[in-house]
Amino acid sequence: MAQQSMSGTTLRGKANQDDAGRITVPGYAVRFAGAMLALAVTTVHVADQGGVTALNSPDWIGWGYRVIEVGGLLTALVLLLPRPPRLVPAWLGPSGAGWAAGVLLGVGPFVAYVLSRTVGVPGDPGDVGNWGYWVGTVSLLVEAALVAISVCMLLALRERTIGGVLRDVAGRVSELRR
Repeated sequence: MAQQSMSGTTLRGKANQDDAGRITVPGYAVRFAGAMLALAVTTVHVADQGGVTALNSPDWIGWGYRVIEVGGLLTALVLLLPRPPRLVPAWLGPSGAGWAAGVLLGVGPFVAYVLSRTVGVPGDPGDVGNWGYWVGTVSLLVEAALVAISVCMLLALRERTIGGVLRDVAGRVSELRR
């Protein structure tokens, strides 16, 4: 039964058989893709830092990498958790929190990379203009994909929540008119 209700949900958050222009994707498949992108962000940063035991210099950048690595693991974990019963709105549940974390996990390193290559960051002036670093390019692509999927899912959750509230209000108003 749970699969039937999930498979009928479109990327825009509605189950509408008349609208053939929408793509229907099971919710767990989208959450799995988001979790894999979060783990890819973690993997890229571990590789760039030289492994799990290494720490980039200056230390504040190394600890920033650690925050990204742990954040990626936690984001993936939250996205892979099963959805709880409808006790709270969808955007408040673990799925909504996971997608919000995905936005932060993608935007933070993306902005930091662009800043380090354009104006430079304290303690790391050597990376200004170094756009040819392949690990950084892979990181930008993965982070952009994570932000795109996270924003889309947050908008779909928001639309579903607002749409549900509006349908409830409309139903109550029609009951009151009778």
